[in-house]
Amino acid sequence: MNAIPKEAPGVQQTPGVHIDRLTVRYGTRIVLDDLSLRIERGEFLTVLGRSGCGKTTLLRFIAGFVKADALAGTVSAAGRDLTHVPPHQRNLGLLFQSYALFPHLSVFDNVAFGLRARKLKKGEVARRVADALKLVQLADADHVMPAQLSGGMQQRVALARALVIEPDVLLLDEPLSALDANLRASVRSELKALHERLPNLTIVCVTHDRDDALVLSDRTLLMRDGRIAQLGAPRELYDAPNDAFVARYLGAANLLPPRVVYPVGDTRHDERERLACIRPERFTIQPLGDGPLHGTIASVEWYGAALSVSVALDALPGEPMLVTTQRSHSRVPDKGTRVSLRFEADDVVLVRP
Repeated sequence: MNAIPKEAPGVQQTPGVHIDRLTVRYGTRIVLDDLSLRIERGEFLTVLGRSGCGKTTLLRFIAGFVKADALAGTVSAAGRDLTHVPPHQRNLGLLFQSYALFPHLSVFDNVAFGLRARKLKKGEVARRVADALKLVQLADADHVMPAQLSGGMQQRVALARALVIEPDVLLLDEPLSALDANLRASVRSELKALHERLPNLTIVCVTHDRDDALVLSDRTLLMRDGRIAQLGAPRELYDAPNDAFVARYLGAANLLPPRVVYPVGDTRHDERERLACIRPERFTIQPLGDGPLHGTIASVEWYGAALSVSVALDALPGEPMLVTTQRSHSRVPDKGTRVSLRFEADDVVLVRP
C-alpha cells in the first residue's frame, strides 16, 4: 500500500479507464448517449451533475452493474478490456454512499473480507489490512465494531476495505453525502491527502456537490441529460464555462446581455448568440458614478466572513446582480443606496445561453 512515485515525464502511462461510445437506454429513456471518455492513470476525476443526468449509471457501467434494455459501448481499465468481465473479476475498489459495513464484523474483519474471498494467506491478509488501516489513519481501531464508530470513521473503514485489494481504479459514489457539513469538509481533505499518498491510483468520484469537484478533482466531468456538458480542470469550468448551464452549476453567475457590459463600438456590444458571464466576486461596489454599471442595492445578506449583496441595475430592471465581498471594516451601503459596479475586462466571459 506504499505510495509509488509518478512516472517520469515522457513515459507513456496505461490509461486508468477508457470508455468508448457508451449508450444506455431503459425503455424509451436514454440515460447515457454515445459517451466517450478517457481517464488517465493516477487521475482524480469527479463526475458532477443533477439527479437523473446519468452520472451514477456511468459509474455502475465501469463497475459492471448495468443491465439495460439497450446497452452499447466498451470499457477498459489499466489496459484490460472489461466490457464482458463480471464485476467481481474487475479488480475495482467500490465505496458507496451507505458504506455497507457488516455490523457483526470488527473493523479488521470488514477490511479483510475481500482478501479472504480471494483466499490470501492469513499473514498476507493481516499485513495488508494493517497497511490499509494505517493509510486511513485507523491503525488502532482494528478490534472495534462499526456501531462504535462515528460516521466519518465508518467512511474511512469502507475506504480501507476498497483500497486493501489494491484496485486498478477506485470508484466513489456520493461518498460524503451522508456526513454533516463540518465532517464532510474534513473527510474531503482526507481524500485529497490520500490521493497524494497514492499518486498512481485512478479515482472516479460521482457527486452532486460542486465543492467536492472544486477541491478534489484533477478534472471535472459535468453531465447533462446523458451527455458531457463540459470536461476539464475545475478552474477551467469555473472561469471559462461553455454555457449558462455550466456557469450556474459551478457557482453563482451573473448573466447579462453583452450590450450592458460592452460599450457601443465594441464588436461584442451587438452579440446576440451569447451572454456575458461575470462571477459575483468579480464585481466591486463603488460610489455612484465610479463604475460602468449603476443601480440600487436591493438586499444585503451576511454569511460570516462574506457578504452577499443584490444590486438592481438601471439597465436591467427586475434582474438584480449578485455581488459577493469579504467582510471588512469598511461599511457596506444600506439597502436602497445608489451605487456603481466595477469589473475588469478579463472578468467577463461570453457563454452560450
